[in-house]
Amino acid sequence: MNRRQFVQTVAAPMIVSPRIFGANDRLKVGVIGVGSRARWLMQYFGKELDEVDLVSVADCFLARTTGTDPGIPRATPFNEGWEKWAKYDSYHKMFEKEKLDAVWIQTTTHARALAIIHAMQAGVDVYGEKPIHLTVEEGQAIMRAAKKYNRVFQAGSQQRSMPINRYASELVRSGKLGHIKEVKVCNYLPGLTWKPKPAQAIPEGLDWDVWCNQTELRPYHPTLQRQWSYYSDYDDGGESWGVSGWGTHGLDQIQCALGMDRTGPVEIYTEDRETVDLADFPLAKNADFKPLLNRKPVVMKFATGTLVKLQEPGKNSHSQLGGIFAGENGTIEIIRGDFITDRPELKKGSPDVLPEGKGEDVPHLKNFVECVKSRKQTNADIETAHRATTLCHLVSICRLLDRKLKWDPQAERFVGDEEANKMLSRPRRKGYELPKV
Repeated sequence: MNRRQFVQTVAAPMIVSPRIFGANDRLKVGVIGVGSRARWLMQYFGKELDEVDLVSVADCFLARTTGTDPGIPRATPFNEGWEKWAKYDSYHKMFEKEKLDAVWIQTTTHARALAIIHAMQAGVDVYGEKPIHLTVEEGQAIMRAAKKYNRVFQAGSQQRSMPINRYASELVRSGKLGHIKEVKVCNYLPGLTWKPKPAQAIPEGLDWDVWCNQTELRPYHPTLQRQWSYYSDYDDGGESWGVSGWGTHGLDQIQCALGMDRTGPVEIYTEDRETVDLADFPLAKNADFKPLLNRKPVVMKFATGTLVKLQEPGKNSHSQLGGIFAGENGTIEIIRGDFITDRPELKKGSPDVLPEGKGEDVPHLKNFVECVKSRKQTNADIETAHRATTLCHLVSICRLLDRKLKWDPQAERFVGDEEANKMLSRPRRKGYELPKV
């Protein structure tokens, strides 16, 4: 079965009833997109995640399924027993041949939404890396698929399962700071425009057509394959500093603490000044990346009157993964694994601080496994993830248009601005259209 045949097959799939798990039953799982992030998470399977059996992996670059891709030499080594995994160059083949309970999806962002929807149509629950989509339209399609096919979904927003972040978020929501007047957030980086480069030989085992997915079938170049997340056709300014990289984490943290998981801002606009920061940005010496260092701050206004201001300079640390909440009765800065406040009494009884880079993943992964079995809602469920990712897209659209935009969070449309509304979706290459759900 080739890709196009699969798309036709899943256009009207049967709805698969969720498996009923016994107390000691184990999950059979697969991984789609076996890059550095996937390999980092895979180290927990069969260990901290002792209820999970990894049985198959799929990647359109076959070398990644065997751990021989030279582009990720520093990646975590494969788990013991990796030789026994079924290895596929297409996740469509994996769904056809394997009976899976769940998949971990860590593809490129521009391929992620389609893989998530196809997994749901195949009757499989999904742990999807963030950002979960490239456009608002994709997010809406994923939401419909999760509801129609009754699938459990968890986004890779680990702070949702970190005890101290959950505690600090509840402090903000509880009203102990009074009304939150404003939240200051990092002014995350935008995406870049890809500049054509001379074609180079496609590596053996890489299906470049499938890799390009919904986007233009451009000539192969290793920079595009390895640094795709910096370019707006493939991500929304990803990697660490980008608006859909650390920005997804940071803006999700804001949504969580403000209690806005099911809504969004009502206005968004740029401030009439520019910032020049992130001088230590790793790629700043590359002329192609210098435009990232000049960008206007963005402000989002919520119906409560709270202003979320993307204006803080970069600090090259996990302090970028949250924000500073200024209320009538004090201030809390939430970062990954900790919070800081001018109200010391709010620290009493709080969970332990997590050292940077420690203890982030396992609670979140366990939450997903537990919910697959119980069919309960995960900590970073599909609408939570969609709403947070939508904020990233709104920031990007506002920067491009550079004018005040009114947003209807219920309709998920801009009010009276068709030019902006056209940017909620993108043209898709034939054969990679979103399935109708």
